[in-house]
Amino acid sequence: MTLPPRMLEELERRRRTVTAGGGADKLEARHAKGLLGARERLDRLFQPGTFQETGMHVRHGAHHFGLQDKEFPADGVVTGTGYVGGNLVAAYSQDFTVNAGTLGKAHAGKIVALMQFALKNGVPIVSMQDSGGARIQEAVDALSGYGEVFYHNVLASGLVPQIALVLGPCAGGAAYSPALNDFIIMTRRNAHMFITGPEVIKAVTGRATTMDEVGGAEMHASVSGNVHFIAEDDSQAVALAARLLSYLPPNNTMDPPHRLSADLVLASDESMNALVPEDPAEPMDVRQVIARLVDGGELLEVHASFARNIIVGFARLQGMVIGLVANQPAEMAGALDINASDKAARFIRFCNAFNVPVVTLVDVPGFLPGVEQERGGIIRHGAKLLFAYASCTTPKLTVILRKAYGGSYLAMCSQEMGADVVYAWPNAEIAVMGAQGAVNLLYRKELSEAPDRAALAAELIAGYRAEFASPYLSAGRGYITDVIAPSETRAQLALSLRKILNKRELRPAKKHGNVPL
Repeated sequence: MTLPPRMLEELERRRRTVTAGGGADKLEARHAKGLLGARERLDRLFQPGTFQETGMHVRHGAHHFGLQDKEFPADGVVTGTGYVGGNLVAAYSQDFTVNAGTLGKAHAGKIVALMQFALKNGVPIVSMQDSGGARIQEAVDALSGYGEVFYHNVLASGLVPQIALVLGPCAGGAAYSPALNDFIIMTRRNAHMFITGPEVIKAVTGRATTMDEVGGAEMHASVSGNVHFIAEDDSQAVALAARLLSYLPPNNTMDPPHRLSADLVLASDESMNALVPEDPAEPMDVRQVIARLVDGGELLEVHASFARNIIVGFARLQGMVIGLVANQPAEMAGALDINASDKAARFIRFCNAFNVPVVTLVDVPGFLPGVEQERGGIIRHGAKLLFAYASCTTPKLTVILRKAYGGSYLAMCSQEMGADVVYAWPNAEIAVMGAQGAVNLLYRKELSEAPDRAALAAELIAGYRAEFASPYLSAGRGYITDVIAPSETRAQLALSLRKILNKRELRPAKKHGNVPL
């Protein structure tokens, strides 16, 4: 028996209708703005021929405000699975050409079904956000749909990586799904994310503002800290998502994609020695150290525009994937503040959830002093960083490059906070406080009576550094693993990491700890 041709023709007709979305005119209008269509975005993400769509023929069940007679192709969202870099990924892309990509119950149901597939099969979820928000005509059903999406975002958290691409409007409650993801990539133009827009803010507070000030990519990347990466356009955003996935395991039961086939290179890098300023007070750009340390000098920096006094990101160390955390003395002298603590803590917790080893480069004078910091809760925020490191059970390697003073020494993953290996450079200073501050406190009387205060202070500071801040004092107490030359850093870290890459650490059974949020 042969399938009647009319059935195949009907199938093809329905497929053409759905894949056309809102029509060629609307797609052309998007192209004119530099935007891609929903399906074009997915085509850029997945390897050719590997995408399989799910829920293509789903339609809404709404009956009010004339919706009963309206067809929304794919109900405004394209869902499915495919391969990215040889690994299975689940993704959905909201289609703004179809009723402005608004979310109703069926739209949400397609997303939730895809997320459930990802959870059952242990694969990452990539969402492409481009929506006018809740479908008002569906009233509370739309709210219910959002609730189901949020609930599954939380179920997936820590089980599979979640990456959100904000490529258009993302307003009101719609913004919370990206916020529940692990990473947000946002395009510089055409995309906005906010809870209340300029008009509402003006009506309620009387303050005039702009869309960019409350919801633009630059603001979210540098001020609010909501956005982790800025992309120039849709294509770059998709490429960033693929690059990010290349460092991550598909789920929390697997290790990152380490490349362990090559032998370790244990040669010294003498140029690293030249990066250390002779004056310990002179700022040092830690990026120069990172460039010599990681493979190819390539760091996929996360939150690059936010809290610049600390750097976090993904890299490879002789083939092994690492999450890197580094104080940046070139910004605010590398001091830890509220935003830096939050930024590093969340990154470390992600690394811990997905078995990514953490390498910490320390050059920190302390927590940032100031009335605003204290009133803003620096104690609580700094405690997040302590909590993140102490609860992290992945391999943790720390290198003290120069300064490590007071509580910030502990907050940057000292041995006492669970570091498996702690190295220090010969010039490192590890102490309760900086030598100058300590001398001013300890020798106040002597300094006040000295005929040449500056000369005596310099002598006492040098003596304090040699006796009480020397890395050999900490090494003698067993607080650090070894003192190494800067030139040995890459080799020693790689060798140590290879030895502890399979580390497994069990903790007392409990539901979860209580992070000082």
